[in-house]
Amino acid sequence: MELPFLEKKLNCARNFPAPLPHSFIEGAFAEHLLKAVANENDEQARVEAAQTDPARFEELYEANFDRVYAFVARRTANRELAQDLTSEVFQRALAGLGGFKWQGMPFVAWCIGIARNVVAQHAYRSPAECVLPDLGADDGAERRTMMLQAIESLPDDQKQVIVRRFFQQRSMREIAQELGRSEGAVKQLQLRALRKLRDFLRSKY
Repeated sequence: MELPFLEKKLNCARNFPAPLPHSFIEGAFAEHLLKAVANENDEQARVEAAQTDPARFEELYEANFDRVYAFVARRTANRELAQDLTSEVFQRALAGLGGFKWQGMPFVAWCIGIARNVVAQHAYRSPAECVLPDLGADDGAERRTMMLQAIESLPDDQKQVIVRRFFQQRSMREIAQELGRSEGAVKQLQLRALRKLRDFLRSKY
């Protein structure tokens, strides 16, 4: 399915700033984690609306384009290629949206999973056009430190859920099995943990 809004967004991307350091991208996902509780209901509603009406996918596209583009651009040799691969990522996301199941993981994490595959496949075909992310820069050190402090403040059971869910990208079922809890209990632990993370950062920063 075509994305009529894609070309307009990619035209804007031609003036997109230089790819950000990998550490900053990691930090951006840390921030997104902290926003998960506040935005969870809205994002779930947008996903469900797009599954019913593909035209509504534009809302998800606009909300997640910058993070996906930054992820791809950091791993490609030039912006034109980054734009082409980003377009492919969202085309695949739209095509597979019907099979997406909302489990509390931010939608952008699913898109980044697609982006990893798209970049890896292109690197296999044309290795000279893809680059490894620069791990030397550390612009996101403060952001990552802030996140680690917040996670360390959580009760152990909530910490285990957050680490497994957002960093190891486990499913609710897998986490429930590993912790010997029901899926419902794990979802409640995640919800309480995200709220505590949000409150901790508000109080500290």
